Amino acid sequence: MPELSLSPLNAGVYQVLDRQGGHVGNLKLINGVWKFKAIGYGPNGELMPGGGPLTDRHNTSFAVLDEALIAATLTRS
Repeated sequence: MPELSLSPLNAGVYQVLDRQGGHVGNLKLINGVWKFKAIGYGPNGELMPGGGPLTDRHNTSFAVLDEALIAATLTRS
């Protein structure tokens, strides 16, 4: 999996993007914890919550919004 980056949508939601800028999930601030919500897209572009290349990392939690830590955790084999 390529390196990941974060892009803010608002104070409580960040998009998680792969190196090519593809949307692979969101980080949502829920009860003071950042939770990763995997996102995939079907063959016709339909949104597939919990899907995509990081489906096995869906609901991973983070105490802080640290881009390097998040990328390392989500891309770890």
